[in-house]
Amino acid sequence: MLRSVKVQDYMTTQLITFKPETDLFEAINVFTEHNISGAPVVDDRGEMIGMLSEVDCLKNILSYTYHEEEKGGHVGDFMSDKVDTVNYDDDIVNLAELFIKGPRRRFPVLKEGKLVGQISRKDVLRAVKEFVDQQ
Repeated sequence: MLRSVKVQDYMTTQLITFKPETDLFEAINVFTEHNISGAPVVDDRGEMIGMLSEVDCLKNILSYTYHEEEKGGHVGDFMSDKVDTVNYDDDIVNLAELFIKGPRRRFPVLKEGKLVGQISRKDVLRAVKEFVDQQ
């Protein structure tokens, strides 16, 4: 059995984030340059207010192209504001159950309402591997 470990022990802390006023095409460039499919959106206090994904960007581009309107806008106009998150001190075994039950590949990690990291299914697998290697 995997010993109880916390999300904070395995989360990634070096994140790319956006502000709501970030230009949408600037965000798209970041996605392509860093080979990522989404990023958290934070306010000036570091509190997470949403998530921008490739799908959010595509919806915007297709909508404007279809209606022959000017393309663009800001991240805050197109981000998803309902985001599933986990807490910094959550148990990683419970997190593994969330991954098994749902479609998420990663969760933003919050501590006292502020974004402090992200944890993915690969991070949970790394925790299991480390546990097995210690046996």
